[in-house]
Amino acid sequence: MSKITRKGLRLTAATLATGALALAGTTLAAGAASAAQVTPAAQRTNYSFITLDNMNDVTFNQLLGINNHGVIAGYFGSGAAGAPNKGYRLYSPYGQGNYVNENFPGSEQTQVTGLNDNGVTVGFWSSMNTASMVNNNFGFWAQNGHYHTADFPTGDAASPPVDQLLGVNDHDVAVGFWTDAQGNNHGYEYNINSHRYSTVTDPADPSASLSANAINNYGDVAGTYTNPSTGNMDGFLKIGRTFIDLSVRGASSTMALGVNDHDEVVGTYTVGTGSSAVMHGFTWRPGHGFTTVDDPHGVGTTTINGVNDAGDLVGFYVDAAGNTDGFLALP
Repeated sequence: MSKITRKGLRLTAATLATGALALAGTTLAAGAASAAQVTPAAQRTNYSFITLDNMNDVTFNQLLGINNHGVIAGYFGSGAAGAPNKGYRLYSPYGQGNYVNENFPGSEQTQVTGLNDNGVTVGFWSSMNTASMVNNNFGFWAQNGHYHTADFPTGDAASPPVDQLLGVNDHDVAVGFWTDAQGNNHGYEYNINSHRYSTVTDPADPSASLSANAINNYGDVAGTYTNPSTGNMDGFLKIGRTFIDLSVRGASSTMALGVNDHDEVVGTYTVGTGSSAVMHGFTWRPGHGFTTVDDPHGVGTTTINGVNDAGDLVGFYVDAAGNTDGFLALP
């Protein structure tokens, strides 16, 4: 499959990270657009970290979402030929007996990327598992064992097509993106109950490549986009008509991947490029700004992908052996 936010069926931008430093913050702006660029500071934030890997493949796990009941969405398998992505939900207490497989019927690969508090999960699936990891992607939502494909209606899809649902709120509004034939991403919302689609764009540049990655119960959307001023990949938080740029000063890219009802945003940022690049997880809160959060076993390789209203975090890191491990971080 092909992802912009997570490693898997095929990635257009893989993410890794780590954390527990704070970055000086900014306040939430009230205008039509604002920037939240910050400089790393020296203070630290404390979390308890728990590594959680499905033993079906201890070499590759990613945890991508957590709801207010503590249920976690994720998958195992790198997506390489012969190691397909296989989705699951993980229930507390977090033992091996509480991993529940969730795979789109007839799929070769599935990632479960998000879930709400009412039993709805979202993600994407593929009918392919190629050596090149360039595979088709189709968005889906599921509830009570019933699966439904949900792809934005377009006549300009990439080949193979790329469409992913990445988050869903308790009002059954899901968000994701599709990729056009020119390789640009387009964010959208999908109302599961009315079956209606709507676009998510940067008001300053509606044509900017953009992915909607998470949505809270107030309809606030977090995601990533190509900043038209710098050309960098930045994160954003869209609250009504207010579009807030989220970028860590000095970072080569910043990706916002999750948001809770307090508008706490989580994600990853990259410092450096090429073989010298390192990635750090972050949280961002209005009025407080950025805090770097690295799993102690994966400093420089941590991604935070999900957050619930208690501030519990889920994500993944790369360990000393080169394995990708899921983690839960409790404040």
